Amino acid sequence: MIRRKQHSKIKGLAAGAIGGLVASWIMGYVHAALGAQQQQKSGEGASQPARGQEQQQQQQAEGEDATVKVAVGIAEAVRHEIPPEKKKTAGSLVHYAYGTLLGGLYGMAAEEWRPVRQGEGALFGAAVWLGSDEIAVPAFKLSKPPREYPLKVHAGALVSHIVYGVTTEMVRRGLRAGVLSR
Repeated sequence: MIRRKQHSKIKGLAAGAIGGLVASWIMGYVHAALGAQQQQKSGEGASQPARGQEQQQQQQAEGEDATVKVAVGIAEAVRHEIPPEKKKTAGSLVHYAYGTLLGGLYGMAAEEWRPVRQGEGALFGAAVWLGSDEIAVPAFKLSKPPREYPLKVHAGALVSHIVYGVTTEMVRRGLRAGVLSR
């Protein structure tokens, strides 16, 4: 007997959110590896911690990366101050929350609209990169304009986001085929 998968926006949301969370974690490692590779190519040694090239340039130019700026903004909105030693953690929480939220929205959309899944999640990741890194982050003055970063920074961020999208889709699909199949 062949069983057809039932569409469920709630299950799609859950599977996508879990996928987005896992993908955000994986994306961090890819971003750090690409940053370390760029450091080696440019002759910078192991004296600097391995982190994404884009994040490193943003921090050097502006003092904090975009996720930390968002965390500080949220904290200020609720009249709270984040101690300096906890800003990196707060920025990570913003990164994971955003990745989880987008993954959940993707999961819901993928449940009902097949074209969303085109490219096995790669198109989703590329769209997140374009909409977030290239448009929203600079528009909200969380980074410099895109033209002020070298092409290799954009390429590394795009690769990281494609990995995010593909990972989100793989986890989402696995959960919908297994644990969240009914």
